[in-house]
Amino acid sequence: MNRIASYFRSIYRNRRQHIDKPRYLTFLATYRCNARCLMCDCWKKPKGKELDTYEIENILQQLPKMDMVRISGGEPFLRTDLPEIVRIIKRSLKPLFLHITTNGLPTERIVRLCLERETDIPLHLLFSIDGMKDKHNTIRGIPIAWEKVMATLDKLAPWQKKKNFKIAVNQTIVDAEGVEHHSPLINHLKPYGIPVHAVMAYESSAIYNLKKNIRLTPFKKGDFNPYGNFSDCQLKILLEEIKRELKDQPFLQRWAKYYYWNGVYNRLLNGIGNPNPPCVALTSHLRILPDGQVPTCQFNSITVGHLNRESFDSIWNGEKIKKQREWVHSCPGCWAECEVLPNAVYSGDLFLNWKPLKIS
Repeated sequence: MNRIASYFRSIYRNRRQHIDKPRYLTFLATYRCNARCLMCDCWKKPKGKELDTYEIENILQQLPKMDMVRISGGEPFLRTDLPEIVRIIKRSLKPLFLHITTNGLPTERIVRLCLERETDIPLHLLFSIDGMKDKHNTIRGIPIAWEKVMATLDKLAPWQKKKNFKIAVNQTIVDAEGVEHHSPLINHLKPYGIPVHAVMAYESSAIYNLKKNIRLTPFKKGDFNPYGNFSDCQLKILLEEIKRELKDQPFLQRWAKYYYWNGVYNRLLNGIGNPNPPCVALTSHLRILPDGQVPTCQFNSITVGHLNRESFDSIWNGEKIKKQREWVHSCPGCWAECEVLPNAVYSGDLFLNWKPLKIS
């Protein structure tokens, strides 16, 4: 493990001195959303400009091949051209994996894409389900959210192996009641063969904020403000359930989740900021907003360029991005899973600081 960590560390140090091109892309295909989630302001944002498929292809052809492409939103399946976007990503970036996050409400569109797509690149579908039945409906702000997402899973789950895709569920924990729903949700989805991964909702995001060009910089290493309030007892109950759940997961996935939850445990219960991987925003990890702008990261929405107006190379090697990279390098570190795990992998910290969950 130490050899693996040293290898990734050397790559990371080299990348900081000689900025290479990104290997992990997060593309926010749209800000539009058909849910009204308690913990997210995305659905309140003005619709704004969205790249069309011609513009997307022009941009992606300028990028290097990617290890992973993550399509998110908003709700990406609200784009009727999402199947074509997937084809463009495959042709242009040749990723090892494609990942799509969805609330599961647009059943027919989701099923059609999964069953009609070319299957040579593995597809990972991450469904957002935040509790059982009415609890999920309340968090998502839609009275039939549970009914719709379960209808989608009923249709999709039997096709996973034949069509080369995997389904997982992301449960966003927004309050203490969500902790109580974690185990029942796991048990409900076991017959489908679908794992449930919990994440802690954080207080606010710059990218989804209604204000523009803001920085939500942590004051110090280890700062983490969850959306809800939890007692130490409630957090320990959740962590014990997660520990039991992860025993049966593939080892790389187990490593990553242990790493994330050790960070949550240490920040919320021990008051320390470990682990704390070096950030790879604007180096290994590139984000593209629906209109083609490139933000700094999840917690800094200051943009470094507009890919629909400027070439990728001019942005990636420009003066504006250098200033934001300096901000990234001086940031004490966040604890949002969508930032943490790419940071942990591409800096090598996942292999250096991986350890099982120990709850005391």
